[in-house]
Amino acid sequence: MAEALWKGLVLGFILALSVGPVIFTIIKQSIFNGHEGGFSFVAGVWISDILLVIVSNGFSELVKELLEYKRAIGYAGSIFLLGLGVFYLFFKRVKGTPKGDNVIIRLGKKDYTQIFLSGFLINTLNPSVIIFWLVNATAFAVSHTLQQRVIIFTICILFNMLADTAKVLLAGNLRKKLTPANINLITRISGGILVGFAIALIYSIIFLGDRMPQ
Repeated sequence: MAEALWKGLVLGFILALSVGPVIFTIIKQSIFNGHEGGFSFVAGVWISDILLVIVSNGFSELVKELLEYKRAIGYAGSIFLLGLGVFYLFFKRVKGTPKGDNVIIRLGKKDYTQIFLSGFLINTLNPSVIIFWLVNATAFAVSHTLQQRVIIFTICILFNMLADTAKVLLAGNLRKKLTPANINLITRISGGILVGFAIALIYSIIFLGDRMPQ
């Protein structure tokens, strides 16, 4: 039991500290749309991770077959990241008062749904995420019982959810100290980062074969 607990914590720690498009988008969503937008985004990421964990552990052969289409998944993910990055880079802006000291945010159910889906798709269409869960599920399946694996992946997911919650809260609180001009600058930077990840993913697919960016 204790071994499964600490292995779950280690795996969750690695996942929480992994650098990718998700972490930058969590920060951007939280700053741009407040806590509500940030939590809508990470909820999509969490659902994606939970589904990938279940599929990787229960249907590993299916996931291996899906990885035969890794290039197609990678292209779809890179196109999605590229489109999202271009949107943030050139089109997405916040509005404020003439003094520029108040950020006006009006989110409806449609907005929350779109943010949720963006989190789900960014995570699901990243081949590195699929490989991460499949490799760990396969490795633990060899040496751990089903009960131990349930504990490991449950602790991992819960730890990552706590880490994402902290990121949302910290970024959301930072937003209160920023003017619309500063938030728009951060949004453009975030867009540029997403475009960079998209280009890196496309490059890895074309020139590096099976070695995907982590």
